Amino acid sequence: MRAKLGSDTIAGLTDMQDVGQRSLLRMIFAVTGLTLGLFCVLQFIAGNYLLASCELVATLILLWGAWRIVSVRNLLPWTYLYLLPTFSFLVYIIVIPNASKTAFVWIYSIPVLSYLLLGRKRGSLLALPFVLGACLLYFYTYPVRLDAEGLIDLGNAIFCGLLLIVFVHFYETRRASAYQQLERMARTDALTGAASRGSFQQSLEQSIREAERSEGKLVLVILDVDHFKVVNDQYGHDAGDKALRHICNSLSQRLRVTDTLGRLGGEEFGLLLRTTDGKGAEPLVETLREQLCRQPMVYGTELIQLSATFGLAEWPIDGHTAEQLYRCADQRLYRGKELGRNRLIGRTMSEVRVSDY
Repeated sequence: MRAKLGSDTIAGLTDMQDVGQRSLLRMIFAVTGLTLGLFCVLQFIAGNYLLASCELVATLILLWGAWRIVSVRNLLPWTYLYLLPTFSFLVYIIVIPNASKTAFVWIYSIPVLSYLLLGRKRGSLLALPFVLGACLLYFYTYPVRLDAEGLIDLGNAIFCGLLLIVFVHFYETRRASAYQQLERMARTDALTGAASRGSFQQSLEQSIREAERSEGKLVLVILDVDHFKVVNDQYGHDAGDKALRHICNSLSQRLRVTDTLGRLGGEEFGLLLRTTDGKGAEPLVETLREQLCRQPMVYGTELIQLSATFGLAEWPIDGHTAEQLYRCADQRLYRGKELGRNRLIGRTMSEVRVSDY
């Protein structure tokens, strides 16, 4: 439960993006369906019964999609199922006999819809061939007059389209960058650079699922900095912040690339050691404990001695869920504090003696 708030923050960001994308796609389905329905009526009045019938079918499909999109699991296929036929139709209306020349303006919606629904990379890859194809068909169907009036019309069409594409591209770039920054802030502890509570919780839960599928092993370690309040009271909060960063740097030097270090809150940290059991993890964690003692933090002219107490829990022996592992590691951590701190309490090591450093 200690990581629930951070986990909810990350999940909230993902949910917000999904809900926003879902709502946008639903609105586009509905608006396109209603707009096409209006043109369907006009085509019936004009006597274009075949085209009107096609538009009626498309209208019903779009309105059904707007209702159904709320509950689908994967939006990407639905997005392409909407964009590909829509863009093909927008290009086709350029060459329809007796079509209005102003129908070309609908081509400007292609980059907008592509970027909004697919993002910058996928959107540009989809929009570019349709826009180029539409331009070629338009120039083939309506040859450009080379007098001043014709060139002005051509310039208006080209530069308006280019500016629209550029604006949409920069907007999507900045939006994606802002979202990635928010996601990094949610996944990383700002002070220490370690994984945030929520990110660490997600990594633990995912590792448990993977271990269940592959019958693998993993170990959860919770450590608490000894007498951290004394450091804050004696040297100030700036020293306390540097002490936390010093501890993270010291731990990271000996961890494997497959391991995860997270800050669970205050002076409490978590270690997620994958593909190892308690017996294999305990020597590593003991090495980390001793290393903290051997590397005091330099603060100005002072050497600040630091140590930590460790509680270790092994999956699945000590628990099958993240909550059960946290509870077991917590109990062993507090047992270590009761025994005098600066020690590791694990399953096979009931007590490691206090370091002499």
